[in-house]
Amino acid sequence: MANIKPQKVINTGNETSNHENILVVGPSWVGDMVMAQSLFKTLKAQNANSSIDVIAPAWSVPVLERMPEIRQAIVLNTAHGEIGLKKRYQLGQNLRGQYQRAIILPRSLKAALVPFFAKIPLRTGFKGEMRLGFINDIREFDKAHLNQTVKRFVALGVTQTLANTHFAIDYPALSINKDTQRQALEKLDLGSNKPAIALFPGAEYGPAKQWPLAYFKELAGKLAGEGFQVWVMGSQKDHPAGEEISRGQSARVINLCGKTSIAEVIDLIAYCKGAVSNDSGLMHVAAAANCPVVGIYGSSSPKFTPPLTERAKILHLNLDCGPCFKRECPLQHLDCLNKISPQNVFSVLKELLSAQ
Repeated sequence: MANIKPQKVINTGNETSNHENILVVGPSWVGDMVMAQSLFKTLKAQNANSSIDVIAPAWSVPVLERMPEIRQAIVLNTAHGEIGLKKRYQLGQNLRGQYQRAIILPRSLKAALVPFFAKIPLRTGFKGEMRLGFINDIREFDKAHLNQTVKRFVALGVTQTLANTHFAIDYPALSINKDTQRQALEKLDLGSNKPAIALFPGAEYGPAKQWPLAYFKELAGKLAGEGFQVWVMGSQKDHPAGEEISRGQSARVINLCGKTSIAEVIDLIAYCKGAVSNDSGLMHVAAAANCPVVGIYGSSSPKFTPPLTERAKILHLNLDCGPCFKRECPLQHLDCLNKISPQNVFSVLKELLSAQ
């Protein structure tokens, strides 16, 4: 076992005195990890001397590094969907004796294994998926009361009594690195003297959350005509979408999809005057980077996963058929997105920018 290293511990540089050590099993999605910062803030507000470590996917480390509440990220090397029982057991063994408390955000059985194997005395999580015994502070999952993802996260960090009330939510706020921002602007040859608007055409969940690319393209043309740089941002998987949006446009419309690290994305978003996004992880990054954002909702609901910022406008048609929360439109018309016009988004964005 000594020769096998199932995890990588990454110190984020945010050291605190060890009055209470808390281990959080983090979520797997970008937006959820950003929203989890509200829980971390709540824990630090309760005890400023606590140290919070997070078990997280490797991709999320740059995001956690921008959260001053986090001491270190612990990367568990399991593939998406992999149970990885042996790896979880070995990681739990390595973490024994280090924590007084664990909070398990995902509601799966496998998410509860490492804190159990680590023999952490207090293990908090929602009831579900036969986790009795693996979790010893079991919370009832009240969908009606905990009607937002961020509420569900924060509720696990407060007492059960307080969780049943209307408790306060402290919005995520990612730290911005001006040096990384400047270096990214130079590396990508982005004009630092021109105002920029970010467009996020991707949504990992599926097509029913993706505003049409033709609409993004039309919006990009309108913004370029107003003198803005338009940065289309996303992962390598979004590169073809970025090419479609930028093709035939002026040089002000730039496809950055797949060309930036997550750290660079955070800093570049913070530089932007505003952003237009599907209900996606980057929408939540923009909110946490204090960038004004227009959020476009299709099959999902802004009541469940709103951008956690006062600097947001939401476009949601609230049709009779929605929110259906499907990956693809079950009625095959996608009216919830197709009926939100580029001119509508353009007008709402200009209104938002004027309000700043």
